[in-house]
Amino acid sequence: MADPAKRPSAAHTAYTVTKELILSGELPGGSLISEGEIAERVCVSRTPVREAFLRLESEELLALHPKRGAVVVPVSPGEAADVLELRLALERSAAERIARTGLPDEHHARMRALLARQRALAEVADVAGFADADEAFHRCIVEASANRLAVRFYTTLGDRQRRMSISALRPRPERLPLLADEHEALLDLLRRGDDAGFASALLGHLTATHGSPNPAVRDGG
Repeated sequence: MADPAKRPSAAHTAYTVTKELILSGELPGGSLISEGEIAERVCVSRTPVREAFLRLESEELLALHPKRGAVVVPVSPGEAADVLELRLALERSAAERIARTGLPDEHHARMRALLARQRALAEVADVAGFADADEAFHRCIVEASANRLAVRFYTTLGDRQRRMSISALRPRPERLPLLADEHEALLDLLRRGDDAGFASALLGHLTATHGSPNPAVRDGG
């Protein structure tokens, strides 16, 4: 019998389920949801759902409106640009350090495994699964640099990164095999210690999926 003390609380369950609905795109930006809908879905009372909604509001995923429910906060163009700029900075810095120290075998093997998973997911057009593997691949680049502060900060971008990827790729799943090819090219550049080539390829890779990280460039300025 499972230890009751180790079971997730009703509030945590409601939080996890609602957050996954948002990040996966099942509840897109602008969607109106109620405490009653989530309570019925996870078979709990409204009180823990209210607690979960407050937590998601603090994470800027929901905007609460008394007597109306909650609205899923869309990813704004400015937020998307901020996330891309931070990713570029952290991954370029990681590549520079890897060029000096070499890519650890452990991380090379893990990235190879993630590439194989991406190709399998691309074959069945599993956008949500691919977005998970995509985030893990890029995070592994930063982890390979052994900069613990950079890893900690990069990890905080994970939810936004995954949500942006699903939003960008769901309308065009045919891009998934191309992304896997681009990831393989990035890995090859890391293995060769070509940090300048990596930086250029990374910018092209992210821009092709998400648009320019520079709002002025993205808007034609």
